[in-house]
Formats: sequence, C-alpha cells, structure tokens
Amino acid sequence: MPKFILQVSARVIILLKIRPIGKQPMKPVYFISDLHLSEESPELTGLFVRFLNSSSAASAQSVFILGDLFDFWIGDDEVSELNTLVAREIRKLSDKGVAVFFVRGNRDFLIGQDFCRRAGMTLLPDYSVLDLFGSNTLICHGDTLCTDDKAYQRFRRVVHWNWLQKLFLMLPLRRRTRLAAKIRRVSKMGKQVKPADIMDVNASFTAQQVRAFNAERLIHGHTHREHIHHENGFTRIVLGDWHDNYASILRADKHGAVFVPLEKC
Repeated sequence: MPKFILQVSARVIILLKIRPIGKQPMKPVYFISDLHLSEESPELTGLFVRFLNSSSAASAQSVFILGDLFDFWIGDDEVSELNTLVAREIRKLSDKGVAVFFVRGNRDFLIGQDFCRRAGMTLLPDYSVLDLFGSNTLICHGDTLCTDDKAYQRFRRVVHWNWLQKLFLMLPLRRRTRLAAKIRRVSKMGKQVKPADIMDVNASFTAQQVRAFNAERLIHGHTHREHIHHENGFTRIVLGDWHDNYASILRADKHGAVFVPLEKC
C-alpha cells in the first residue's frame, strides 16, 4: 500500500512523495468536488455511490473530495439517512485501503472530525500541497480565490469566526436547519444579480497563491467551470459540479491529469 507522509503547519499540509512498494505500479489519484448532495437529489447520491463502488475507485491510491460534498451541513451531530449513507459508503472505500481526503467547501464548512472519522476520511486545511507524481500541486476548494466577490469574502470571514460557529452549533437542530435554508435562499438570490466574472477566480491572486506555495499545478472546484487552463507558468485544473446525469471526475497518474466519465470508472 502506498505510504502517505504528512507534514502539518497552520494552513498547509504537504503530502510528500507517495512511493509504491517494490515494483508495484503507482496507482491513480482521483479528485472530485461540488456534488451538493441533499435529500432532494437522490440521483446525485446514486452517482456518488456508483463512483465509490467502481473498480477504478477501489484500485486508486487516494481520492480527494475538494469541498461541497453536501449542499449544506449544520453539524456533525445531525444523523440523517443521507449523511449516514454517505459516511458508510466512503468508509467502505477507505476500508479497501484507499486513502480518502476531504477539504471543506463553502456549503459544508462545518463538517468536522467526528463525521470524517465515521467516513474514514482525513480532513485537510483550506490549502494543501502534494507531490503528485513529481509535480507540486496546490489543492483547495476554490472559494478563497474568488477575491473579486467582496460581499462573499466578507460573509466567509464572518461565518468562519470560531466563536460564531460554536454558538451556531449550540442551537437546536431544527433551528439550525431553518437558518441554513434562509442563508441558501439569500445566497441564491444574490447570485442572480452578481456579474458572472466576479464569481470566478481572480487571476492575479490565484497566480500569487500558486507561487507562494511553490506549486506548478493547482486543482480546485467551487466555480463549476470544468476546464484545464495553462496560464502564468502553471496549470490550473477546475473541477466541475455534478448533475443528475453527469459526474466531474479528474484522474491523475504518471501520464498527467484528465477528466474521465463515470462510465469508464
């Protein structure tokens, strides 16, 4: 089994070289994000379970989920049919020896260690760097790169205040559910009037982050604009969102990184 060596600092985890044992070939790594699973979208949940149970996922060395696995998250203490199913299916993959890593998104930033333990996932910070087949690769959800959306960045700073999160998690589940629904409605209305360009990453800030982490490749989600960009001396790979009949899956191996359809997993 490949060995992961983690060096931890305040905001970055560096995954050093993942080396196979002996002559065992290096297995691929998969990246996904923005599934937005909810009770209202059983088809999406079905797609996710299909991926987790696929032969490709089972033969991978690791799977990275870069945020917004769920459409919203009100705390690890909520035990629903959906999150119980998701935790169980991820755990099944983890129990096969596949390392599963999770980065919080803007919808599920309250996912904590309790849920990750149940699912057999390793929780990562906002930014992590990994040596991906010899290429220093920066990974994140992507919302922090959208610096032109000033209103969202202000909102993000507030909801990440530690004391506010603790206060929210002290509320009854029913109250948290109502508040989360209200916030989603306000957010949806706000997006309808925002210019599309401010909801994409800021090119200058993004390049600055890549240089700061000494990376040559960036993989992120959030914007739902699936594409592989070659710009400013580095490669930027944007994961897409999942639909009822489409799964955005990035496969990385020693030959590079490409999007693959679920049917080939």
